[in-house]
Amino acid sequence: MAVQPEGSPCWADAMFSDLEGAKSFYGDVLGWTFAEASTEFGNYTQAYANGKAVAAVVPPMPGQEGQSQWCLYFAARDAAATAARIRDHGGEVLMEPMQVGDFGTMCLARDPGGVVFGVWQAGTHEGFDTMAEPGAYTWAEVFTREPEKSDTFFPAVFSYRQKEMEDEMDFRIYDLGERSVLGRMKMTDDFPPEVPPYINVYFAVENCDDAVAKATKLGGVLRFGPMDTPFGRFASLSDPQGANFSVIDITRTEGEMPKMTDLS
Repeated sequence: MAVQPEGSPCWADAMFSDLEGAKSFYGDVLGWTFAEASTEFGNYTQAYANGKAVAAVVPPMPGQEGQSQWCLYFAARDAAATAARIRDHGGEVLMEPMQVGDFGTMCLARDPGGVVFGVWQAGTHEGFDTMAEPGAYTWAEVFTREPEKSDTFFPAVFSYRQKEMEDEMDFRIYDLGERSVLGRMKMTDDFPPEVPPYINVYFAVENCDDAVAKATKLGGVLRFGPMDTPFGRFASLSDPQGANFSVIDITRTEGEMPKMTDLS
């Protein structure tokens, strides 16, 4: 795939203390295969679905051990300029833009409500080789207790337009041009207070129920679903090391698309 427009989700990775356990789990649940670990880059290990790069797993750096979590990266033409905009709009740069060989430049940041995300300025590594195919990234949603902060921050940094669902639910969609690229969901009291805000990443599967059965058999925890929606049949899970993610069968849809109000 070509370099994504600025603000497009372009890559996802996660740190796991038990790297082999993570590879085994996601290999079984999502059908991933894995490249050799790149010792030059902290044993960063790329994952493939049908031979196409879809994500990566990596052991934590010393001192960074803790809760595993998926990190979504947004494409940037100039990571340093994006980092400056992040600061200008009340975000925090957790890791300054850092060149990763000739692959590209990465940066880690946090929005004013505590949502951690990445920025990726592509070099030879342009990001996802494919999306919305079984095993590949399909969608993501910002889960936050302070939606007004995310709704101000992300559109300011990445020039998103916003649409709001005409429903009881506090849910928005961020558009880039004519394309919807990200959702934003308010975390309700259903979320335990110790769960930090995060970006929930969706991976496509051929059969949602089968993926859930495999995940729970391997020690994953079902958090929500499976549920039929106009977007597909999906379920939310935590893997055995605590990283949250969702699986979705986008071929199985039910119901009418929700009405959205354009806020731009």
